[in-house]
Amino acid sequence: MSMTIQDEVLILRGSEVSSLLNGQEQALIEIVQQAYLTHASGASSLPHSTFLRFPRDDGNRIIALPAYLGQEFGVAGVKWVSSFPGNLTQGLDRASAVVILNSPQTGRPQAILEGSIISAKRTAASAALAAKVFHDSRRRTNLGVVGTGLINFEIVKSLVAGGLEFESIVTCDLNRERAEQFNRKCLAKFGQMDVRLESDINNVLKDCSLISFATTAARPYVADLSACPENTTILHVSLRDLSPEAILMSDNVADDKDHVCRANTSLHLAEQLVGHRGFIRCNLADVLVGVEPVRENGKPLVFSPFGLGVLDLAVGKHVYDFALERGLGTSIGQFLPASWIEQN
Repeated sequence: MSMTIQDEVLILRGSEVSSLLNGQEQALIEIVQQAYLTHASGASSLPHSTFLRFPRDDGNRIIALPAYLGQEFGVAGVKWVSSFPGNLTQGLDRASAVVILNSPQTGRPQAILEGSIISAKRTAASAALAAKVFHDSRRRTNLGVVGTGLINFEIVKSLVAGGLEFESIVTCDLNRERAEQFNRKCLAKFGQMDVRLESDINNVLKDCSLISFATTAARPYVADLSACPENTTILHVSLRDLSPEAILMSDNVADDKDHVCRANTSLHLAEQLVGHRGFIRCNLADVLVGVEPVRENGKPLVFSPFGLGVLDLAVGKHVYDFALERGLGTSIGQFLPASWIEQN
């Protein structure tokens, strides 16, 4: 049997994925927005994520996020992503991942992509999209950054690429050395922008009207948001930082209400406390299409994105198509076996 494109699987290393996505922050914001709208229109299939946990270990996990995204994307696949916070003490990144893309026509795998970069970039694009929608860009503000790892660094890059301007970046992390390293990277990347370290998170809440949480917290530690300025926007990316009481006093928007109320997220804990999800006003797509207002005036708006697999596939498909155009990656021929009928 002659080899066809369906017999090949394209392998993209992390360095190749990084080169393809370098400087693409604004394009990724647009891709993520379209993925949200496609999902909201019903042209997707999105099973719940599956969490692989380990006995007597509540810190480490590996998650499978399968999905199908239709319309202009036309892709199926899965992200398999691990989070091992202890890696940081070994000089390793907390997260590692692969993304597998499948043909929705044949189901056959088309590509295996290094996934941690895709995951970080789509997370940042989602947060930047929410900031663009909910935060008043006419008002220069301080940006609060709680958790000084890769995700928040990518979020800062995407916010800047999206056109937001800040008086200063105020960082906060339990690990001072990591926070200082983050601040140095921000200064190197963004030039003369004011970047300062704050040890008390209450001061971050008080001084910043746009705040991004991207930590490894397993349970809430922020009891209330009363110190926040009027119309503060909180990008609650890590999902478990805010107490149920803080959530219930806020204007809550999710990426998908059903997906985010799982796995003891702050919204899930709030749902268990009150017995319903009525405190979640809407999904982001409802605001994008204009069926819900931007925000309830005065309250802190908390955007809680569970991180939908359709976003990984949207960005992964972009990377795959771009790689084919530029001739990047390693193509593995005859990855799949010949039909059993042809085998001896």
